[in-house]
Amino acid sequence: MIEGIKIAGCASYSAEGQSLGQLRKINFIYGANGSGKTSISRVIASPEDHPACAIHWANQQPLECLIYNADFVERNFRSSLPGIFTLGEHDATVQDQIEQARSEVLDIERDITSRKSSLGGGDGASGKLGERSTLRENIENECWKLRNRHDADFQSAFTGVRGTKASFCNRILSEWASNQARVLPLYDLKKRVAIIFEKGLARENTVRVPESAELLRLQALPILTKKVVGRGDFDIAGLIDRLGNSDWIKQGVSYFEQSTPQCPFCQQDVDADLAKRIGDYFDEAYDRDITDIARLVAGYEAASAAYLQALMSILQDGSRYIDVDQLVGLVERVTARLALNGQHIARKQKEPSAVITVEDNTDLFAEVGEFLKAANTAVTEHNRAVNDIGNQKTMLTAEIWRFLLEEAKSTLDAYHASKKSVDAAISGIEMSLTTKRRDLAIARQTLRDLEKGITSVQPTVTEINALLASFGFRGFKLATAGDQESLYEIVRLDGSNAVRTLSEGETTFVSFLYFYHLIRGSVSESGITSNRVIVFDDPVSSLDSDILFIVSSLIKRVFELSHARNSLIRQVFLLTHNIFFHKEVSFDPDRKGERRAHETFWIVKKIDDVSTLESFDHNPIKTSYELLWSEVRNQNRSNLTIRNTLRRILENYFKILGNMNKDKIIEKFEGRDKVICASLFSWVNDGSHSTHDDLYVSSDAATVDANLGVFRRIFEATGHGPHYHMMMGTEPVPIAVFAATEIASPVARGGQDAA
Repeated sequence: MIEGIKIAGCASYSAEGQSLGQLRKINFIYGANGSGKTSISRVIASPEDHPACAIHWANQQPLECLIYNADFVERNFRSSLPGIFTLGEHDATVQDQIEQARSEVLDIERDITSRKSSLGGGDGASGKLGERSTLRENIENECWKLRNRHDADFQSAFTGVRGTKASFCNRILSEWASNQARVLPLYDLKKRVAIIFEKGLARENTVRVPESAELLRLQALPILTKKVVGRGDFDIAGLIDRLGNSDWIKQGVSYFEQSTPQCPFCQQDVDADLAKRIGDYFDEAYDRDITDIARLVAGYEAASAAYLQALMSILQDGSRYIDVDQLVGLVERVTARLALNGQHIARKQKEPSAVITVEDNTDLFAEVGEFLKAANTAVTEHNRAVNDIGNQKTMLTAEIWRFLLEEAKSTLDAYHASKKSVDAAISGIEMSLTTKRRDLAIARQTLRDLEKGITSVQPTVTEINALLASFGFRGFKLATAGDQESLYEIVRLDGSNAVRTLSEGETTFVSFLYFYHLIRGSVSESGITSNRVIVFDDPVSSLDSDILFIVSSLIKRVFELSHARNSLIRQVFLLTHNIFFHKEVSFDPDRKGERRAHETFWIVKKIDDVSTLESFDHNPIKTSYELLWSEVRNQNRSNLTIRNTLRRILENYFKILGNMNKDKIIEKFEGRDKVICASLFSWVNDGSHSTHDDLYVSSDAATVDANLGVFRRIFEATGHGPHYHMMMGTEPVPIAVFAATEIASPVARGGQDAA
């Protein structure tokens, strides 16, 4: 069954188009000639010829469509017509076999429909395919969250898949199936990304680790702990040792050499023998120790300066692999330690007899060395990466994706478990569908073979001729075309071909009877039991009222057949411009106001040369008089035809009431309104009901509003304002007035069309 139709870009339909939606088993479409009805039937007949249009089938399963329209008549009404095969009267056993074969076909078709529904639902977006689609949508959203969370850090690794959820998700799922890279923490990955994917990446220089061996040797010299004093075998030595002032005396000796013979401190004459004995106290060994101390002081100062200079150079040159703050801290500690030890050693020079203890910097120098060696190790790794940058990028990219996989592990595991289950179900259904489709092909072939054995074109000839005779068409009949029993021809009683001499009404009726029997048969020996959609497009053109009634009765019979169990007729469309035919064929005593569940109602209109479709929840066609008023009420009315509509209403209403002098009505108006009023009553003079007005060519909105205003005032000026408001639905109508207008209205006269 057709669920929806879009008509676009053909005939008078716009490129955006119009849609018929939520279609049911029976669908009534009313529209004036040229409004766009036939375009609908042509799209149903051959959608492939209308690429901008679309037909939406239930369960995505197209059915055979039989279309009765002008194209059908032109295509088939020739000197000979294709014969219509129907099941003949044969052995009941064969009939039973055909019914059984058809039942088997229907059962398999229902089974296929059920499985297709389980697979993809009626729209292909639910069922198991819908579950898989939902799983995919959910995993895409989860993967996109990963992308948003890490995109700022890993853009280079995401190149090519950053733009859409689908592409990023595809990469995640691909990596899940094959990625065996090592798992690294996020911090390490970020550091490596900053290097490996850096633009203009170059080699780094290693740093020279300063030597600390000389400083360690100097600070361990025994001279620092040795008490450097003079000879102890002189008589003055006891006094010096007792006083512990050898350092002071040694310094005084140098002064004494300048002040001799006087003491440089007390200014008294010194005994020459005493000066000699003091000089002998400080012998050559003492001098050697003093020299060693001086050499120690100078060496430690030079080694300290060299060590600090090396550190400062490293700090000044900088390196991406050296933590500046950490190095500054080490430099400050080393500087303080070396300065302190320098002070201790300088004190030894001033006080040779003092025992000096310095700070042991072994651990500090080792810490500095390890720090710089670690930096050099990183530099070495960096340079190795630069030399192998292509592989490094590949490796790092794989590690980044592996990190994402680990972060989303629980989500991915759940997705693949669910998808595995759904895929298994889909695979099972698809395999069963393949089997069922093969069974269906076999069952259909069996049915075709059975049908070919007992189908015939003769029953259709007999039935159509009987109908023609009963309706008074006795001058021609249908016959098989000579020895071509699969063709029909229309012949006169003398056997001559009658196609070219039939009247338009006769042609229409015969072609309709032919189509009516085609609905229940086929133009081939097989296929007479296939399900089908039937479309009647203006089937009563050129028919008189009696034949119109017969056609409506036959079509209503088609409606009844469509409701029968296992009916071949699955859906019917009726398109017409004839109000009386529409009322007759759509009459349903069980319809209570609103449309029934199995039917839809539509009106096709052409406004400003563009066709539009409007749906109704009730039968909108009641009488031509009511339809004229509905056009006045419609805000999307056509400016081109509205004045003719107003004229027809006035003619209909005031002719029925009678005793209304149009000249007296016109005299109630003045100026331009009087001219408009006269034009609306122009039917009195010429009886014109042409589509376009003659007095006023202009159809702008202001002119239309002026006509509508005068139209309303005509009713009010004649005391029939309540009828106007009743038909326009603008205010309550008193019961007395309502009764009077109803008695006088076309409804009371059986719905005659005043037009």
